[in-house]
Amino acid sequence: MEYIYAALVLHYAGKEITEENVKKILEAAGVEVDDVRVKALVAGLKSINIGEVIKNAMATPVVAAPVAAAAAPAKEEKKEEETKEEEEEKEEELSEEDLAAGLGALFG
Repeated sequence: MEYIYAALVLHYAGKEITEENVKKILEAAGVEVDDVRVKALVAGLKSINIGEVIKNAMATPVVAAPVAAAAAPAKEEKKEEETKEEEEEKEEELSEEDLAAGLGALFG
C-alpha cells in the first residue's frame, strides 16, 4: 500500500512518477524498497491518468453485495458451472478500464 501512497504523493506534488522518485519517497518514509514492486507500479501507472481515476472514483459510489445473496440456496449445477466459466473468461480479459477501475477502488 505504501507504494501506491508514494505514487499519490508524487501525483499530488505534480512530480513525474518514476522509479527513482518512488524509491526516494519510500526511503524517506523508512520503508524497505523492493525494486520489483517499484518497477511494476511505475509500469502499471504509465497508461493510467491518476487524476481521472481519482475523479471517477469519487463520483462513482461503491455498491456492496448484499449478505443475503451469499446465504441464498444453490441453484442448478449447470447454471453455476456456466457462471463460473463466464467469470473466468471475464477475469482473463482485463482491459485498461478494468485496471483503472480497480485502482479507483483503492482511492474511493
